[in-house]
Amino acid sequence: MAQIVYTDVKFTINSVDLSDRTMGAVLNHDADQIEVTAMSDTAHKYVGGLENISATIELQQDFATGESDPTIEALIGTTTTYILQPTSAAVATENPTFTVSDALVASYQPINAGAPGELGTFSLELVGGTLVRATS
Repeated sequence: MAQIVYTDVKFTINSVDLSDRTMGAVLNHDADQIEVTAMSDTAHKYVGGLENISATIELQQDFATGESDPTIEALIGTTTTYILQPTSAAVATENPTFTVSDALVASYQPINAGAPGELGTFSLELVGGTLVRATS
């Protein structure tokens, strides 16, 4: 199995490609743990419940038309579709695409000023939705 070094993550939201502003991305996919332990069991037992999808994307701030701020600002509090892919290369078994539809754009900091002279960045929080993983 080959290791991957992330240098070219592809991130698109609401059909706008912000890959050139993406500095980091975390996609979480888990399920609620529903306990089904009965009195006769000798250990806890669980089944999977509803899925939870969330993502945190680190982006460079850019207020120009079509860039990060105007794209994200218009989406706060709404649901949209976003796509994450390990690299910008063609979709394949080694480079799957993760498409999340109906995700809530939950959090965005238009101004996140660090120390003087630092690059303007922000974290974008996306929650919920339906995940589809494709390899072709």
